[in-house]
Amino acid sequence: MGILNVTPDSFSDGARFNQFDQALAHAEEMIEQGADIIDIGGESTRPGAKAVSESEEIKRVIPLVERVSRLGVPVSVDTSKPGVMRASAEAGAGMINDVRALTEPGALAVVSEIKLPVCLMHMQGQPRTMQHNPSYQDVVSEVKGFLRERIAACVNAGIDTSLIAIDPGFGFGKTLPHNLELLTQLSCFNDLNVPILAGLSRKSMLGQITGRDVNDRLAASLAVALIAMQQGAKIIRVHDVKQTSDVKKIFIATNTAELI
Repeated sequence: MGILNVTPDSFSDGARFNQFDQALAHAEEMIEQGADIIDIGGESTRPGAKAVSESEEIKRVIPLVERVSRLGVPVSVDTSKPGVMRASAEAGAGMINDVRALTEPGALAVVSEIKLPVCLMHMQGQPRTMQHNPSYQDVVSEVKGFLRERIAACVNAGIDTSLIAIDPGFGFGKTLPHNLELLTQLSCFNDLNVPILAGLSRKSMLGQITGRDVNDRLAASLAVALIAMQQGAKIIRVHDVKQTSDVKKIFIATNTAELI
């Protein structure tokens, strides 16, 4: 899953692709490099990020969804707003990626209606405050319990489990020890019987470990991508598609003895 942020303030690539032509060219480049899904986001969810209105998010995202959806790979839209979800579906999106796990009023009903696959993510708190002293008794069991509840809520709303994926939300209301515990025990989430998405690319946890700046975390990002694959993650959300695609190919080859 290649990341395409059309925002002025995302933590890694803010303002790089918030012009339509630049964003489209980057989507095309990621597809050429091996992206299976393009994930378009119009509102930054980095720590401290400011909220964006629904109308502004639609203005940023929908023209790009309409164009990128014609390029031959599914388009995911990273949003929590029901209006953006509906507009994205009408524009050709193939998936909804929600950091709030369809907890916003009306979100469950819209996804049930549009019948698109959805990824449910765990986040403690909200983007502006989520890194202010996050606390857990047992981070793995609490995150897993939340995701189990959200899967059940989706099923109760008429969303088939075949359309659901989950994301433990690395960096979203978690300290470095929390993130490491989730990563090393990611396989525990496999018994929820839905695909796992792992989004670790260039995250601050990697900077804390390596001391590297956000744009100098490629090696660390590839390392955690491989660990996530080994733990059973089926979708890896990344900035560096070309290099991660190579990691995926090596991982598959060494696990199946067959290159793809």
